[in-house]
Amino acid sequence: MVDAPDWELVAKAQSGDMDAFAQLVSRHQKPVIHFCQRMVGSVHDAEDIAQETFVRLHRHLHRLKERAQFSTVVLGIARNLALNFLRDSKRRGRGRGEPLVREDNSERAIPDPSRRPDREARLREIEDLITVGLGRLSPEHREVLVLREVQGLDYSAIARIVKVRQGTVKSRLARAREQLRQQLVELGGELL
Repeated sequence: MVDAPDWELVAKAQSGDMDAFAQLVSRHQKPVIHFCQRMVGSVHDAEDIAQETFVRLHRHLHRLKERAQFSTVVLGIARNLALNFLRDSKRRGRGRGEPLVREDNSERAIPDPSRRPDREARLREIEDLITVGLGRLSPEHREVLVLREVQGLDYSAIARIVKVRQGTVKSRLARAREQLRQQLVELGGELL
Protein backbone atom coordinates (compact mmCIF):
# COMPACT_ATOMS: atom_id res chain seq x y z
CA MET A 1 0.00 0.00 0.00
CA VAL A 2 3.05 2.27 0.36
CA ASP A 3 3.19 2.92 -3.40
CA ALA A 4 -0.58 2.98 -3.90
CA PRO A 5 -1.88 5.89 -5.97
CA ASP A 6 -3.59 8.70 -4.05
CA TRP A 7 -7.07 7.97 -5.38
CA GLU A 8 -6.73 4.28 -4.47
CA LEU A 9 -5.90 5.37 -0.92
CA VAL A 10 -8.92 7.69 -0.97
CA ALA A 11 -11.17 4.77 -1.96
CA LYS A 12 -9.77 2.66 0.88
CA ALA A 13 -10.19 5.54 3.34
CA GLN A 14 -13.79 6.02 2.18
CA SER A 15 -14.46 2.39 3.09
CA GLY A 16 -13.08 2.93 6.59
CA ASP A 17 -9.35 2.20 6.24
CA MET A 18 -7.81 4.91 8.42
CA ASP A 19 -4.29 3.67 7.66
CA ALA A 20 -4.91 4.69 4.05
CA PHE A 21 -6.01 8.14 5.18
CA ALA A 22 -2.96 8.43 7.44
CA GLN A 23 -0.78 7.62 4.46
CA LEU A 24 -2.46 10.37 2.43
CA VAL A 25 -1.79 12.84 5.22
CA SER A 26 1.82 11.71 5.51
CA ARG A 27 2.32 11.98 1.75
CA HIS A 28 0.83 15.48 1.39
CA GLN A 29 1.47 17.14 4.76
CA LYS A 30 4.85 18.72 3.93
CA PRO A 31 3.78 20.34 0.63
CA VAL A 32 0.60 21.65 2.26
CA ILE A 33 2.48 23.16 5.20
CA HIS A 34 5.07 24.66 2.88
CA PHE A 35 2.37 26.22 0.68
CA CYS A 36 0.50 27.59 3.71
CA GLN A 37 3.69 29.00 5.22
CA ARG A 38 4.42 30.89 2.02
CA MET A 39 0.85 32.20 2.03
CA VAL A 40 0.44 33.24 5.68
CA GLY A 41 4.01 33.85 6.78
CA SER A 42 4.20 31.76 9.91
CA VAL A 43 5.16 28.13 10.41
CA HIS A 44 2.85 27.88 13.42
CA ASP A 45 -0.17 29.27 11.55
CA ALA A 46 0.71 27.16 8.49
CA GLU A 47 0.71 24.01 10.60
CA ASP A 48 -2.68 24.94 12.06
CA ILE A 49 -4.10 25.57 8.59
CA ALA A 50 -2.63 22.31 7.30
CA GLN A 51 -4.19 20.42 10.20
CA GLU A 52 -7.56 22.01 9.46
CA THR A 53 -7.09 21.09 5.79
CA PHE A 54 -6.79 17.41 6.65
CA VAL A 55 -9.62 17.60 9.18
CA ARG A 56 -11.90 18.98 6.48
CA LEU A 57 -10.62 16.45 3.99
CA HIS A 58 -11.52 13.65 6.40
CA ARG A 59 -14.90 15.20 7.21
CA HIS A 60 -15.82 15.37 3.51
CA LEU A 61 -14.07 12.17 2.44
CA HIS A 62 -17.34 10.64 1.32
CA ARG A 63 -17.79 13.45 -1.25
CA LEU A 64 -14.43 13.06 -2.96
CA LYS A 65 -14.46 11.88 -6.56
CA GLU A 66 -11.49 11.47 -8.87
CA ARG A 67 -11.70 14.51 -11.14
CA ALA A 68 -8.19 15.91 -10.85
CA GLN A 69 -4.94 15.04 -9.17
CA PHE A 70 -5.43 14.51 -5.46
CA SER A 71 -2.77 17.14 -4.69
CA THR A 72 -4.91 19.68 -6.54
CA VAL A 73 -7.86 18.89 -4.27
CA VAL A 74 -5.77 19.11 -1.09
CA LEU A 75 -4.04 22.34 -2.11
CA GLY A 76 -7.42 23.80 -3.07
CA ILE A 77 -8.70 23.23 0.45
CA ALA A 78 -5.47 24.63 1.93
CA ARG A 79 -5.68 27.67 -0.34
CA ASN A 80 -9.21 28.50 0.78
CA LEU A 81 -8.29 28.15 4.44
CA ALA A 82 -5.14 30.28 3.99
CA LEU A 83 -7.10 33.03 2.24
CA ASN A 84 -9.73 32.91 5.01
CA PHE A 85 -6.94 33.20 7.58
CA LEU A 86 -5.45 36.23 5.80
CA ARG A 87 -8.86 37.90 5.50
CA ASP A 88 -9.72 37.24 9.15
CA SER A 89 -6.27 38.40 10.32
CA LYS A 90 -6.73 41.66 8.47
CA ARG A 91 -10.15 42.16 10.09
CA ARG A 92 -8.73 41.55 13.55
CA GLY A 93 -5.94 44.02 12.85
CA ARG A 94 -3.23 41.43 13.05
CA GLY A 95 -1.87 42.34 9.65
CA ARG A 96 0.06 39.52 8.08
CA GLY A 97 1.20 37.85 11.26
CA GLU A 98 4.83 36.96 11.80
CA PRO A 99 7.48 37.75 9.18
CA LEU A 100 8.06 35.19 6.46
CA VAL A 101 11.24 33.74 7.95
CA ARG A 102 11.84 30.07 8.62
CA GLU A 103 11.64 29.23 12.28
CA ASP A 104 13.78 26.13 11.89
CA ASN A 105 16.30 24.83 9.40
CA SER A 106 14.53 21.54 8.75
CA GLU A 107 14.07 22.19 5.04
CA ARG A 108 17.52 23.59 4.37
CA ALA A 109 19.94 21.29 2.61
CA ILE A 110 22.95 19.98 4.47
CA PRO A 111 25.69 22.50 3.72
CA ASP A 112 28.39 21.44 1.31
CA PRO A 113 31.75 21.93 3.05
CA SER A 114 33.29 23.07 -0.22
CA ARG A 115 30.98 26.09 -0.37
CA ARG A 116 32.41 29.38 0.74
CA PRO A 117 30.87 31.06 3.83
CA ASP A 118 30.50 34.40 2.02
CA ARG A 119 28.53 32.71 -0.75
CA GLU A 120 26.35 30.92 1.81
CA ALA A 121 25.62 34.20 3.59
CA ARG A 122 24.78 35.90 0.29
CA LEU A 123 22.40 33.09 -0.69
CA ARG A 124 20.67 33.29 2.71
CA GLU A 125 20.25 37.04 2.29
CA ILE A 126 18.75 36.55 -1.16
CA GLU A 127 16.40 33.87 0.17
CA ASP A 128 15.32 36.20 2.98
CA LEU A 129 14.71 39.01 0.47
CA ILE A 130 12.59 36.72 -1.68
CA THR A 131 10.61 35.64 1.36
CA VAL A 132 9.96 39.25 2.41
CA GLY A 133 9.11 40.17 -1.18
CA LEU A 134 6.60 37.31 -1.38
CA GLY A 135 5.04 38.54 1.84
CA ARG A 136 4.40 41.91 0.27
CA LEU A 137 2.47 40.50 -2.70
CA SER A 138 -1.31 40.31 -2.65
CA PRO A 139 -2.67 36.86 -1.73
CA GLU A 140 -3.90 36.36 -5.32
CA HIS A 141 -0.45 36.99 -6.77
CA ARG A 142 1.43 35.17 -4.00
CA GLU A 143 -0.65 32.00 -4.36
CA VAL A 144 -0.11 31.59 -8.12
CA LEU A 145 3.61 32.31 -7.76
CA VAL A 146 4.02 29.80 -4.93
CA LEU A 147 1.92 27.16 -6.68
CA ARG A 148 3.93 27.54 -9.89
CA GLU A 149 7.48 28.23 -8.73
CA VAL A 150 7.59 26.45 -5.35
CA GLN A 151 5.07 23.63 -5.77
CA GLY A 152 5.85 23.19 -9.49
CA LEU A 153 2.24 22.88 -10.62
CA ASP A 154 1.21 23.45 -14.21
CA TYR A 155 -1.19 26.19 -15.30
CA SER A 156 -4.23 23.91 -15.52
CA ALA A 157 -3.73 22.57 -11.98
CA ILE A 158 -3.29 26.10 -10.64
CA ALA A 159 -6.43 27.20 -12.49
CA ARG A 160 -8.42 24.40 -10.82
CA ILE A 161 -7.06 25.23 -7.36
CA VAL A 162 -7.58 28.98 -7.67
CA LYS A 163 -10.86 28.51 -9.59
CA VAL A 164 -10.00 30.87 -12.45
CA ARG A 165 -9.19 30.39 -16.13
CA GLN A 166 -5.69 29.49 -17.28
CA GLY A 167 -5.33 32.88 -18.94
CA THR A 168 -6.02 34.55 -15.60
CA VAL A 169 -3.39 32.35 -13.98
CA LYS A 170 -0.85 33.36 -16.62
CA SER A 171 -1.58 37.07 -16.25
CA ARG A 172 -1.51 36.91 -12.43
CA LEU A 173 1.74 34.99 -12.61
CA ALA A 174 3.29 37.60 -14.91
CA ARG A 175 2.17 40.41 -12.59
CA ALA A 176 3.38 38.50 -9.53
CA ARG A 177 6.81 37.98 -11.05
CA GLU A 178 7.09 41.65 -11.96
CA GLN A 179 5.90 42.80 -8.53
CA LEU A 180 8.34 40.42 -6.84
CA ARG A 181 11.15 41.74 -9.05
CA GLN A 182 10.25 45.31 -8.04
CA GLN A 183 10.13 44.34 -4.37
CA LEU A 184 13.56 42.73 -4.62
CA VAL A 185 15.03 45.85 -6.18
CA GLU A 186 13.52 48.00 -3.41
CA LEU A 187 14.67 45.62 -0.67
CA GLY A 188 18.26 45.35 -1.79
CA GLY A 189 18.60 44.61 -5.44
CA GLU A 190 22.37 45.00 -5.26
CA LEU A 191 22.50 41.46 -3.87
CA LEU A 192 20.95 39.99 -7.00
